[in-house]
Amino acid sequence: MTPEVRTVVNLKPYREALALPGVRSLLLVSVLARVPLTATGVTLTFYVVLDLGRGYGAAGLVGAASTIGAAVGAPLLGRLIDRRGLRPVLVLTTVAEALFWSAAPTLPYPVLLPAAFLAGLLALPIFSMIRQSIAALVPAEKRRPAYALDSMAMELSFMVGPALAVALATAVTPRLTLWAVGAGIVGSGICFWLLNPPVRAADEQTGPQRPVHRREWLTPRLLAVLAVSLAATLVLGGTDVAVVAVLRSGGEVGWTGVVLAAWAVASLVGGFAYGAVRRSFSPLALVAVLSLATIPVGLGGSHWWLLCLALIPAGALCAPTLASTSDAVSRLAPPSVRGVAMGLHGSAVTVGIALGAPLAGAVIDASAPAWGFAVTGAIGALVALVVLPIELRHRRTPIPDPDLALASR
Repeated sequence: MTPEVRTVVNLKPYREALALPGVRSLLLVSVLARVPLTATGVTLTFYVVLDLGRGYGAAGLVGAASTIGAAVGAPLLGRLIDRRGLRPVLVLTTVAEALFWSAAPTLPYPVLLPAAFLAGLLALPIFSMIRQSIAALVPAEKRRPAYALDSMAMELSFMVGPALAVALATAVTPRLTLWAVGAGIVGSGICFWLLNPPVRAADEQTGPQRPVHRREWLTPRLLAVLAVSLAATLVLGGTDVAVVAVLRSGGEVGWTGVVLAAWAVASLVGGFAYGAVRRSFSPLALVAVLSLATIPVGLGGSHWWLLCLALIPAGALCAPTLASTSDAVSRLAPPSVRGVAMGLHGSAVTVGIALGAPLAGAVIDASAPAWGFAVTGAIGALVALVVLPIELRHRRTPIPDPDLALASR
């Protein structure tokens, strides 16, 4: 490899992050643990439609109930982690997951609906917990490559999980797939209980602390990051639906998997580049470019290969955008409330995905498939424009290190 190539592909940030104690094992377990979690939506859909004989609307209600529960529960569980530690929350949520997934295949639909909400409320907080642990294990100046690795790991999980669930549901039965996914989720909870990653850094206070009032940390700047996080996943959720609609309208729906895989690969490449570069990028700037790059994707037409090419710019920004928002939240939230802050971030991401898919679907039904990209991208750009004054107000103030802020009290 020439010196020029070594300069472009800078692996030093990744080596430094992975060399830190606990980071390598956390990221490795996180890839495997997220796979069953990413399969829950398609698994429940197959079960409601095929085994219970209900329509896709009924299946969507079950998914919506679970999503609403998860959005409400994430910050509550995060607060519980802040106050009681990680292991008690893992015991509570793992038991709740075991009860739901073992009983779900026997529940009639009217009971499955509220049960899905409760299961979402007490869902295993893998996503927010991993981000909180990264903030505890990695110094602030090295978190960007660590969060980039986390975003790439999450992308890999979403590539594998739903595909495995579809293959299992069609090869055996959706009912057995429910049990298999549930077993995987419970196994993930047990693995993290055994791993017990830290949620506070070694130099952060673990004893009694002065209460941090909400107005001290839930600042306009943090709210702006949460809004940007929601906007980013709204765009991603809308893109997912619009891709299927565009290909279906052109009679090339069989290429959907290839197009989505190309989109995911672009995200992996973008995430890798984001973690390797020497400078950070504002979450607001990334979501603005992501949104603007999404608007014209539908102009590529219904040919699958043109759609692949059109998705590359936006795809390359997916992982960097999510990584940058996680990094920003970890810096803006003091250690004593980092769990609830990461929970709010998880809720924003969840709500964005939940809104993006039906919004794009409604737009497509009322107009044409290409408008699914345009409208969701425009909404993302609009959110970026709305929060721009907050960014400009603080543009000369770097995101603080909350550890230093507390140490100075």
